[in-house]
Amino acid sequence: MSAPRILVVDDNPELLTLLSSAFEEAGYSVLTAPRGRTALDLARKEKPVLAVIDILLPDLMGYDVAEALKRLRVPFILMSGVHKGGKASTMALDRYGALAFFEKPFDRRKLLDAVRKAAPGAARAPAELAFDVESGPQVAEAAEAMQLTARIDLKSGSLRGTSPLQLKPMNREQVARMREKGASPASRPIRADRVNTGPIARGSETDPLLQPMVEKEGIRRGDLKDNLPHLLAAFYNAKETGELGLMKGQVKKIIFFESGFPVFALSNLVADRLGQFLVRAGKIDEQTMRQAADEASRKKQRTGDVLIQMGALDEEERLYYIGQQIKSILYSVFAWEEGVFTLSFQAMARKEAIKLDIHPANLIMRGVKKLYKPERLKRLMPQSARPTPSRDPSFNLSDVELQVWEAHLLPRCDGSRSVAELVKLAGKPESDVLGTLVALTSLRVLDLS
Repeated sequence: MSAPRILVVDDNPELLTLLSSAFEEAGYSVLTAPRGRTALDLARKEKPVLAVIDILLPDLMGYDVAEALKRLRVPFILMSGVHKGGKASTMALDRYGALAFFEKPFDRRKLLDAVRKAAPGAARAPAELAFDVESGPQVAEAAEAMQLTARIDLKSGSLRGTSPLQLKPMNREQVARMREKGASPASRPIRADRVNTGPIARGSETDPLLQPMVEKEGIRRGDLKDNLPHLLAAFYNAKETGELGLMKGQVKKIIFFESGFPVFALSNLVADRLGQFLVRAGKIDEQTMRQAADEASRKKQRTGDVLIQMGALDEEERLYYIGQQIKSILYSVFAWEEGVFTLSFQAMARKEAIKLDIHPANLIMRGVKKLYKPERLKRLMPQSARPTPSRDPSFNLSDVELQVWEAHLLPRCDGSRSVAELVKLAGKPESDVLGTLVALTSLRVLDLS
């Protein structure tokens, strides 16, 4: 029995990839189209049993596509990030005859339920992901391999049954010690947001060796090239729970999502391990780290546990620094200008023992502004380009934290001024202005004309 064929239409390539991957995992054969006319050509040729259509498309309105699909007797579901509220829903359902209407961001599971109701699909078992990596000079040893969906343990017993813990920033004594070691926290680009503990699970907090992804059902692979912000936005717009794997040579990093929010990250770089991170943060010195690592290896314990036993770290500090370590991994991938990404939806993020609390819009803003190099910013934001408000933003402006000068600059991005003119108007260093403009286009708050 062949899988039911559905058509998904959206001009956002990352969201299109995410939705098609999720529908394929659910047992459907998926056709995709970024434009209305392409969608209609596919519908006439392939005769899908259902279409899922974004209302705002580059060439036709989704409503026009819907009218044509009615003549082809193809039922459809409409979605939009711009057309919202009761009036939009009534128009989609009553005037155009959509089976359902979804506002972005939407719960992808509810969308999938609506698709299944209209076109029942053959269920597929979740793909088993195999990771295996050749050892390299900058990655962890093979003995510390961890599955993609492995769970991270903190400390068994002491936190079990406790309510979510809001981590506190370092006290004055800790800050003073860091400054003595030349690692002032105030100078670091990654600040302490809230980090919450979740259910306790078994595993290891210090052995995240990620292995090369084997492409199977339920996993979609693509090229990573300046599109990380759009992938994060796609997870947010679909309120998706799953995993985004990022690979560059032997370096493997994974971002875990829960309901569209990034909550955890793993890396196979030795430099990203907790002990190394604590040295960079000025919390411990190299000698203490080596002593703890040797003791952990001898006793088959975690380095964090050994550091606590040594009195070099207490439990609250460990939670705090693990949160900072996770954020450091998250931000680091913004520096990647190329690589490969993979998507998987096995709903494992909720099983992590410690979770970040950071809005993806602010993660993108900070990541772009902090990690994009000047040459990259100039490539993405040419002097002659004219930023203009996006017709279909991925995020609301209320989601974005702007500095005062950025808030004043934004209304001037109305398509009448070039980037060069906006840099002069802002009165800020060119790299700062370009970073803000690139970040806002990454959020699709602005488009370039």
